[in-house]
This record gives sequence, structure tokens and C-alpha cells, in this order.
Amino acid sequence: MVTYIDAASAPLKNTGQIRLYGPDDFEGMRKACQLTARCLDALVPIVQPGVTTNAIDRFVFEFGMDNGALPATLNYRGYTKSCCTSINHVVCHGIPNDKPLREGEIVNIDVTYVLDGWHGDSSRMYPVGEIKRAAERLMEITHATLMLGIRAVKPGARIGAIGDAIQSFAEAERCSVVRDFCGHGLGRLFHDAPNIVHYGRPEDGPEMREGMIFTIEPMINLGRPHVKVLSDGWTAVTRDRSLSAQYEHTVGVTRDGCEIFTLSPAGLDRPGLPPAP
Repeated sequence: MVTYIDAASAPLKNTGQIRLYGPDDFEGMRKACQLTARCLDALVPIVQPGVTTNAIDRFVFEFGMDNGALPATLNYRGYTKSCCTSINHVVCHGIPNDKPLREGEIVNIDVTYVLDGWHGDSSRMYPVGEIKRAAERLMEITHATLMLGIRAVKPGARIGAIGDAIQSFAEAERCSVVRDFCGHGLGRLFHDAPNIVHYGRPEDGPEMREGMIFTIEPMINLGRPHVKVLSDGWTAVTRDRSLSAQYEHTVGVTRDGCEIFTLSPAGLDRPGLPPAP
């Protein structure tokens, strides 16, 4: 049975209950999420051939510290980095290292800042120099699935409507949806109820209600949907080594739809856009 609870009276742990947030909470989320979006904007000119993902990670840490925020991933369940950097066939949770990025690669950068207790979670794909059309197309399809999923968010609909919108489009484009990872409730907790799966039927899952806050973060593969986690315990890769892409926004359910908290202030959160000046 699904239960909903006023976020103000809920304990600060994942109890499986779905929290409903008020206007002041939405304002806190706007600030945290916009900081994350500004960091992702600032990374656009930095992601170039020869740059290491460790250098990207340092930038994310310093950007947060300069703005009074901490990266939520830093020391989270033993994770030692300030962001995740997932390259080519890495589906998610790629760990930054000293290996330079190479021309033609694609990389997802996933950042979550904690600002005044609120979590702002978002990720985007970045091309490294000139990329092949297949990679560019995958990025376009993945971003389109995210926006179609967001369009399905409204009070009274069920969470399965999000997954149905994502799966229907991705599979019509001969791509596959990763089943092993999902979006999640967000707010003062990093990972909360409900889970937002990126496949399914419109009648599946809990009903969406005004005040809910969660991420939508589809992972779309050019090949088959199957993934495996490497021996580091974090890095998830496609089993067939096909390219994978992911875009993520944090949204809040409103009276007649939803608000996207992590939209880029510079409009740089869509694929195919030129680097910032």
C-alpha cells in the first residue's frame, strides 16, 4: 500500500512513504537545483579532448564550495568523488580518474549539490570534440525520452505513465531502456520514495500528487538493455559494449503539471548546442 505524508512531519529517512512538499520546500529545491544546473552549464567549455575526468571532478567540488554547497556523492556509501562521469558504454556511476577524454567520446556528468539541506540532482551528456552521428542521435533520442517522460507528469496520473512515454519512444527508435536503475524521490534526502522506473504501463505505480518531488533520468542504449556492474562496485556498463546515454532532471508536481527545477539558465541542457562562449 502506498502512503503519502506531509514532508514537514516526516522523519528524515526513507520510510517508503511518499513526501508531499509545500511552496517553501519548492523554493529551497529551486535554489539547489539551479546551482547544479549552473555547474553543468559551466562544464560545457571544459569538456574537451585531453581533459581528465578528475579535473572535471575537482571543478565540480570547487564550484560547490564557492557557492556554499557540498556534492552529495562525496563519501556517499564509500564513493570518494564529487560527481559521476560515465563515458561511452558506461551506463552510470562512472568514477572520475586521470585518464584523458578522447576525441569522439560522449560523457554523462551527473552532479548533485546539497544547498541549505536541499538536494539538486541533474545530469547531461557532453560530446568530446566531434562525435559520430550514431552517438549524436543517441543523445537526441535520450533527451527526447526525458522530456516526454516529464510531459507525462501531472496530478492524478500514475508514475507508470512516465515509463510508458519513455519506453514507447525509445523502442520505436530501435533503442533500449535500461531496467536496472531508476529515478527517485528527492528533497532533504538524496534517495527517497517513490522509485521512478523508465518503462512500464500508464496504469502502473503510485498516483502522482501535487507536492511530490523526484528525478527522471532515463538511460538509453543503442544495443540491448542489459548491464553489469564492474568490480569497483559502482561503474555500470552495457553488457554488449553498445553506447549508452542519460539525461536527468529534478521535477516537482504542481497543480496542473510539473516544474522542472534543473533547467539550464543558459539553455544548454539539450543536445546539439554549441559550447558556451
